[in-house]
Parts: sequence; C-alpha cells; structure tokens
Amino acid sequence: MADAEPNLHVANTTAPEAPAKPSLRKRLLTGIAGAVLIAGVGYGGWYALVGSHYISTDNAYVGADTASVTPMVAAQVAGVAVSDTQQVRKGDVLVQLDDSDARIALAQAEADLAKARRQYGQTSATSAALAAQVQARSADISRARAQLVAAEADYEKARVDLARRQRLAPNGAVSGEELTSATNAFSSAKANLELARAGVAQANSTRGAATGELAANNALISGTTANSAPEVLAAQARVDQARLDLQRTVIRAPVDGVVTRRAVQVGQRVAPGAQLMLIVPINQLYVDANFKEGQLTRVKVGQPVTLKSDLYGGNVEYHGKVVGLSGGTGSSFALIPAQNATGNWIKVVQRLPVRVQLDPKELAEHPLRVGLSMDAEIDVSKN
Repeated sequence: MADAEPNLHVANTTAPEAPAKPSLRKRLLTGIAGAVLIAGVGYGGWYALVGSHYISTDNAYVGADTASVTPMVAAQVAGVAVSDTQQVRKGDVLVQLDDSDARIALAQAEADLAKARRQYGQTSATSAALAAQVQARSADISRARAQLVAAEADYEKARVDLARRQRLAPNGAVSGEELTSATNAFSSAKANLELARAGVAQANSTRGAATGELAANNALISGTTANSAPEVLAAQARVDQARLDLQRTVIRAPVDGVVTRRAVQVGQRVAPGAQLMLIVPINQLYVDANFKEGQLTRVKVGQPVTLKSDLYGGNVEYHGKVVGLSGGTGSSFALIPAQNATGNWIKVVQRLPVRVQLDPKELAEHPLRVGLSMDAEIDVSKN
C-alpha cells in the first residue's frame, strides 16, 4: 500500500498538464500567421508607395562606341608607339608608317605644279606674240592694198596707152613695134593687178589665221591667273593629296581611350582600311540594360537610373538616365533568330535593351570597362 501512494500521486500531478499543449501550439501558429499577415500588409504598402515606382534588372552590361584605327594609305609599318591596355589621348601617335614613297610622290606633284604654272606663263606670252602677229598681218594687208592701188593705176595707164595706139595703128601713125610694146605692157599690168589682188586676199587670210590663233590662246587664259588656271588647280590638288598622304603616314588616336585588340607589328605592310587596333573611350561608356517586356510599360526617355557594378560592389553607385530603347529585342537580332512558327512553340518572355547614359564624372572616379555586369534600377515615377 505504501508503494501505491506515490504512483497515485504522480498520476494526479501529470493529468492536468495535458490540455496546455494544444493551447501553446495555437498561440504559436496564431503568432506566425499574424507576423506573415503584418509582413504581407507591410510589403503591400511598401510596394504601393515605393516598390511600384521602380523596375530593376541584373541583365545589364557596359558598352561603348569604340573607335577603329585603320590606315588611309598602303605602306610598311616603321614603328608602333602603343600596346594593349595603354591609355591614350586624342592626337597621340599610335603607328608610324614608312613615308619614303609619300615623300617622293609629294616631290613629283610639286614638280608638276611648277610645270603647270610655267606652261601658263608660256601661254600668256604666246598670246602677246600672237597679238603682235595680228598687228603685223594688218600691216601686210595695208601694204598689199597699196600695191593693189598701184597695180590698178598701172593697169589703167597700160590700157589707155594700148587703146590709143590701136586707134592710130590703121593710119600708120604707130609702128607695129610700138603697138606690140604697148600690148605687152598692158598684159604685164593686168598680171600685176591680179597678183596684187591675190596679195590682198592672202594678207587678209593670214591675218584671219593669226586672229583665230590669238582667240584660241586667249580662251586658255581668259579670266584666270597663274593660281586659278584649270591646269594649275589640278596640279595643286595633286600636291594637296600627296601632302595629305604624307601626313597620313602618322596614325594618331581619334579619341581619348584605352588601346585594345592591337593587331599590328613593326615591318608589317598594311593596306588602307585594315583594322590595326581599337580605342575604347572609357569616359563615354553606356549601359544596355535588358528589361523584360512586361516591365517597360512606363519606361520613358529621360528617367533617372541607379546602377551598381559587380566590379566595385554595392558601395559604389552610378547615376544615369534613359536615352532610348532598342529597335528590337535581343533575340530578334541574334545570329540565328528563334523560329516560333512550329507546332511545339512555347512562349518565352522577351527582353528589350534600354540604353542608359552614365555620368562622366562618376566614370572618372570609378572607371569601368566594356562588357562588365551591372545592376540597373529605373525610377519609372519620373516623367
């Protein structure tokens, strides 16, 4: 009996505690449900007041409009002044080409220019000589006309003398010899008259030829000078081209940036248009952020963007603005675009690149490189 009492006491002490377990579990579940409810309400309020004003993506990458360095003339490379990863300023010498051929071409063009100017001077002098010839031919015409007048007078005198002797010859007043002499004189005077007329015609023709030559020569120099004549201008253009080709043997940086993909060596012969290297303008970088098509409803040009780079982590923020949306999705411009006209088509959410312009001052403080990953967040509440 003594042993039974403790067992009975234990039973009496444990029986009232059993109903407390369901009450504790209920309170715990109720607390969790309340916490979830409060969190949901809080998130809903935060999203309605703040979160709905922003869209974000981690599918964003740094880009740049790189400058391709290409030669304008064909020549052998005499020297390369830069290497990959080297930072250059606009105008810095990148590559020196052998300029021997260009110097020879310039000297030849300058000689052609001097020859063209000398020919212009010769043409001008020829005009003066032709003008003198025209004046000389005019004097020849005057002399020929004077000879014609004399020949006409001689002809008229010989004709009168012959006519008088012919009237007197039947009466025997004129001898046959005198009549014959008068007839010969008349024939000679007539021939001299025809010769004088031909001389006048020839003098006129010679003056006409000289006048035509003068007009043709003047047409070559009319309204021009030694610097504006067409032949001189053409020669000057060849000189300018040769001088430009000589300048182009020194290849300079077109923009500020960093050298990358250098593909030129000393001794290599390069052709016009061959890519020698790229210059990445790291102070003019931008970001292409690929947002889902459902996020772009309220995206507009000019909206502010906050960005973070994996290179510096979350402690460094970049600020930019939306400058435009791409003309097509990334998949539409892929090398092998997706073909959706099939029986097993499955809809895939597309992404559209949004171009974001970065602040140059922030880029100078924390430089980026092309291809780095970025996190982008657009404030779509701003118009």
